[in-house]
Amino acid sequence: MRTYDVIKNKRDGHKLSPEEIRFLIAGFVNGEIPDYQMAAWLMAVFFKGMDEEETFHLTDAMRRSGDLIELPGIQGFTIDKHSTGGVGDKTSLVLGPVLAALGLKVAKLSGRGLGHTGGTIDKLEAIKGFSCDLSTPKFIDAVNRIGVAIAGQTGNLVPADKKIYALRDVTATVDSIPLIAASIMSKKLAIHNHGLVLDVKVGSGAFMKSLPDARELAKLMVKIGRQDGRQVTAVLSNMDEPLGEMVGNALEVKEAVNTLRGKGPSDLMELVRNLATESLLLARDRKVTQAEASQAVSEVITNGKAFAKLIDMVKNQGGDPAMVEDLSRLPAAKEILPLKANCDGYVKQIACEEVGLAAMMLGAGRETKESVIDPAVGFRIVKRVGDKVKQGDTLAEVHVNPGHNNDAAMQRLLSAYIIGSEPVKPMALVLDIVS
Repeated sequence: MRTYDVIKNKRDGHKLSPEEIRFLIAGFVNGEIPDYQMAAWLMAVFFKGMDEEETFHLTDAMRRSGDLIELPGIQGFTIDKHSTGGVGDKTSLVLGPVLAALGLKVAKLSGRGLGHTGGTIDKLEAIKGFSCDLSTPKFIDAVNRIGVAIAGQTGNLVPADKKIYALRDVTATVDSIPLIAASIMSKKLAIHNHGLVLDVKVGSGAFMKSLPDARELAKLMVKIGRQDGRQVTAVLSNMDEPLGEMVGNALEVKEAVNTLRGKGPSDLMELVRNLATESLLLARDRKVTQAEASQAVSEVITNGKAFAKLIDMVKNQGGDPAMVEDLSRLPAAKEILPLKANCDGYVKQIACEEVGLAAMMLGAGRETKESVIDPAVGFRIVKRVGDKVKQGDTLAEVHVNPGHNNDAAMQRLLSAYIIGSEPVKPMALVLDIVS
């Protein structure tokens, strides 16, 4: 078999066999196929696409390119959650403890953020001593005993995706639904959870800008997971404005804790409720009604069991529980500056990508892998889409420390607010569910 022929077959619009796909991925990972040939193949896929069967075999070949985590000995229904990314997305910090309190086993591997705000691990590391460096045996033990563990990804988990994504990023082939689906699902299926709930973001702050594209991606990912024998569902959620009020690492930890205490913003609670309800329906194989599942989610927040699971996870992973029980102990910025509206009107849009980039300029995210995150800085969004504002009203509170590009960050955040003269009705948060 020749790489040239595989490239040519896809260039000409032919369906690739499982053997051709496995040959290509294995050869690229072990260095036998050079970057320029894989880049040519990626461009052929970008223009000619892949059908569902091809995409499944691509996902499977990528998944098997490195370590597989089998999760032996865990008693109960293991589940993971994946978000396609967004601004202010601290959902995992709330959802994990909620699912553990419901009796599910949450075995989640997460990464650090690059660009915008930090990833889930960066947020958790705002808690002094918290470590996501768990060996596989310790990770499995934590999931078994506590019900939830969030660990960093191993160095050899799906190496094919790391190499392929680096090429996609520099060859303008990122925006391909089959390649996106294979990238996400290869990492998720490398960990042998029984279930997976996907939070597929839609809108200006999301990778998928339109609802039809997001729905197509969600359906494809759900099918790939089902073909691999997993229970999968996808919730499509609006990312035309930041989720919740807080953007930043320690700030988002505070908001997550308040949500577990029943005092969080309504949109974050709505998303957590939907994701948790769908997870419970997967675990119980639809033997409970949606109303019963939703009620169970409310109960574990009201009775404090979900918050207790967060404390257990923090203790188990070396974190200081006092920083979760007393939020004033978390890192705090030296100064909080008001961002003022420069005209009257209604908030028409908050350009999420600009909000994320402004947060990065404050020090809340990474411009490069070597960048050091400041856990204390970020924003509290005061005015949201649909709100009426007058000139001089506070749109957001900006938490700043010296040494960052604070003035430029504030200007960028101000430019993210689009204010119009006519009233605006905000979009619904949950746009669809694919299961």
